[in-house]
Amino acid sequence: PPSPVNDGRALIGLCTLNEADNIRAMIMGLRSAIPDADVLVIDDDSTDGTAQCVMNLADADAAVKLIVRRDERGLGSAIRLAMTQAERHGYQFFLNLDADLSHDPAELPGLLERAKTVPKVDVVIGSRYVRGGAIDGWPLRRRMMSRVVNGFANLCLRLPVSDCSGSMRCYRVEALRKIGLQTLRSDGYSILEEVLVRLHRSGSAMAEVPITFTDRIQGESKLTLWEAIRSASRIFALAFR
Repeated sequence: PPSPVNDGRALIGLCTLNEADNIRAMIMGLRSAIPDADVLVIDDDSTDGTAQCVMNLADADAAVKLIVRRDERGLGSAIRLAMTQAERHGYQFFLNLDADLSHDPAELPGLLERAKTVPKVDVVIGSRYVRGGAIDGWPLRRRMMSRVVNGFANLCLRLPVSDCSGSMRCYRVEALRKIGLQTLRSDGYSILEEVLVRLHRSGSAMAEVPITFTDRIQGESKLTLWEAIRSASRIFALAFR
């Protein structure tokens, strides 16, 4: 059975693969932005010292936690594991964002505040595509691709949000519990759409707040063309389930 609610506290999940150049600044920014939240890093056995950097921070700060996965890979399963930890340990809110500093930690409290002050909202999305939202540093080709992906997702999945693929979000853990995290099937980027589909079909209410997304400066993107194609096919399959 789930643990008692952890006094309304939040768990912030970061999924990492070779983010040593960014992870310290990201965690320090999160600890400053939401001091009473815990930070959980799910690392896919990075080869650049990411896990060691997190362990060094965890030694000095009990709110920082680390799970290193050596036999499993993929953003989808990593997010699912982080969500499961939030459920198992009785947190009320689970927050997720990219670990590469493309999301500003200082914007995350706005999502949590919205979730706390509007009791009927089960997920708050940090949106690039509502009034006040923006993207900084992307070439026109990538902007167009993102718009096409979101338009395709909206058309196929009929989701009531503008930004289906952004990963900066705040979830009410009780709503995640109801959809059955163990039944989520996506192991890649399509997990972001699948969770929204499951929440929407379960009757969960959604809200969006504007954020600015900034293209990463350090490290390399993990989104390959093959992963983009695989995610698109998964989104299409979700529409008919």
